[in-house]
This record gives sequence, C-alpha cells and structure tokens, in this order.
Amino acid sequence: MRSVELFAGAGGLGIGAARAGFHPAKVVEWDDYCVETIRENQQRKVSAVKGWPVIHGDVKDVGFSELEGKVDLVSGGPPCQPFSLGGKHKAHRDARDLWSEAVRAVRETQPRAFIFENVKGLTRETFATYVSYIQLQLQYPSLKLKNDEDWPEHLSRLERHHTGNKRGPEYRLVMRLRNAADFGVPQRRERVFFVGFRADLGIEWAFPDETHSLDALIWDQVVTGKYWDRNKVAKGHRTINPRFEARARVLQRDFGGLPEGTPKKAWRTVREALADIPDPEREPKAAAELLNHRFQPGARAYPGHTGSPLDEPAKTLKAGVHGVPGGENMLLRPDGSVRYFTVRESARLQTFPDKYKFHGSWTETMRQLGNAVPVKLAAVVAKDVAAHLQSL
Repeated sequence: MRSVELFAGAGGLGIGAARAGFHPAKVVEWDDYCVETIRENQQRKVSAVKGWPVIHGDVKDVGFSELEGKVDLVSGGPPCQPFSLGGKHKAHRDARDLWSEAVRAVRETQPRAFIFENVKGLTRETFATYVSYIQLQLQYPSLKLKNDEDWPEHLSRLERHHTGNKRGPEYRLVMRLRNAADFGVPQRRERVFFVGFRADLGIEWAFPDETHSLDALIWDQVVTGKYWDRNKVAKGHRTINPRFEARARVLQRDFGGLPEGTPKKAWRTVREALADIPDPEREPKAAAELLNHRFQPGARAYPGHTGSPLDEPAKTLKAGVHGVPGGENMLLRPDGSVRYFTVRESARLQTFPDKYKFHGSWTETMRQLGNAVPVKLAAVVAKDVAAHLQSL
C-alpha cells in the first residue's frame, strides 16, 4: 500500500506506518536536523526508513495532484506548537499551524484513509471551535477556503453544508485522545488522533482497544509483587508510589482484583525500557558503545520538574519552547538523585529502533524526540487501519 507522510519529523509516525505495510510515495519535512536524521539512517541502511523519497522543503510548496487516486494513506502530525500545553497557545493565529496543508494533501490525493495526530493541548476548551473546523475540513476536503473568506466564514459554510448535505461526508472521521502508555509505550504521552476513511468504502472503524493499564501495574507492584520479581529487584530496593498503594487498597476492597475489562498487561516502566543498557553516568565506557548514549551533565530537580520515577512510565518527553525542559526529560532514581535521559534512552521511551541514529546536538536531538509520535503507538493505529483497508 502507498502513502504520503507529511510533517515527518524524525520519522516516528512514518516508521509506525511502514511497519503496518505502507510504503511512502512522498515524505515531506522542512527541518534540517530531522531531514538529516532520516537521510543519515538511510545512508546507514536502516530498514525503518529504507527507500523513503524525502522532500526537504516547505509542505506549502509541494504538490500532490499527480498522486490522485494512487494513495492508500495520508499521515502526519501538523506542527503542534500552536496547541501544545508547553507552547504559546496561538492556534490558528500561529504561522506554524499547517492543518490546511494536511487537508490539501487529502483533497489532492483522495486517499482511502488518513491518520493525523497532535498534542493533548488541542483538546483545550479555548480551541474547541477551531477543532470543529479541523474536523469539518477533513470530512469535506473538497470545500476549500475561498480567497475572500477568513476561517470563521469557511467554518460557517462547512457547517451549513454538513447539516444540509444529503449525500453525507466525503470522509468518515474518528477523533480520539489516547495515552501511549495504554498501548505498551513506557511513557505517559497523550496524543489526539484524527483517523478517517473515504465514505464510499463503507468501512466501520473504532480506535483499537487498550492493551496495558495502570491498574495492572499497581496490582503487580503492590499486591502480588510480580513486577519486582520479573525485574529482579530486591525487597530492600523497592520504591512504591504512595498513590499506587492507595489505589491498590481500593482495588482489593471494591473489586477483589482488577475491574472487569481492565487490560491485564501492566504499563511498561522506565526500568523495563532501559534494563539492558548501561548507565551513561556510572558506566561511560560501556555506554559509549551505543548510538547517542552519552551522559549529559547539569540535571537538577525543582518544583514541577522532578524527573521520571524509575518504576513508572516516563513523563511526557517534551521539546520545549526554549530548549529542553529539565523535569520531563530526567530520570529520578530511587535514591532521589536525577540525571538527564540520554538521546538513546529517550529514543527507547519513544520506542524507536536501537539502530536508529539521531542527528544534531543533544538539544536538537531531544527536540526531535520531544516532537515525535511513539513508533509503537503509531504502528498500533496504522496496522488497524491497514487491516480494514485490506479486508475490502
């Protein structure tokens, strides 16, 4: 199956789609460092990005009409800074808001399906009207913005069309907020997904069910101890979050176990994600043998930035508005000490392949990772979309 990947970044969503069997006809990215990351991995013959036809440039300058009717999927993550909780919240007033270009790619290629994602901040109440605008554009991509219209006028026209159109939408759309930890990613990372199928295909689709749960992790840590046993942690070195202990009491008292329907697999933790790689601060020589695994000094904890506990999923890795925020990108050890995650460790937390090398300085590579979609989460969504397309 063929695809188009927009706003590719370092490749997280695209690699996930590739694992689902989609082969890109175009991959568009403007950022120099992200493009160099993809191309360097191509030169190193990393299979994850093999054969990707990368276009290094502004998506506004890229046409897609020659692919009309020849693409199964359009995917991408329009720049999230306009909506990010860590950004300036300008939304449609921000020049980096490129949702219109995502819609244009759908309009020009008429793919069988699309997958777009963005940050949780998009669900803020202040953006509700604009989110409705995004949804209606994706449902009716042929009704494009006129030269003499502003976006509220376009929204009104789309709403009238939506309520008066007897034929139904061109694309059937599902929008969902999902936590990557619920799908086996060792990181609490919430992303909004927009998944659509061309209406004429008649596909019925719902977002895949969660496979992992916090309650299962709490049960394994507090009640059965299985978590500590499988990770070979001695009793004297087990640190349990007090909130986990309180929840465990509720689970035992009210349910006698996990509530019905709760996924039985436990959320994956930082310890599990990094178990087989050396600590770069304590074992620098061994760490140097791995790609992008170098100790970065200067980490410190302060209120609101206290690091990610070893025995929980990591906090959301962030790119930051002015560099890298300390707390979100730090490891918090059981003894209370902190250090920055290395690029390799951050890549593990984002479920990139270990052979995948990131180009640029520590700040630039962490920015790429902070903006990325976890590969595993992207693959879950893309594989389910692919399965529905292949069932036709």
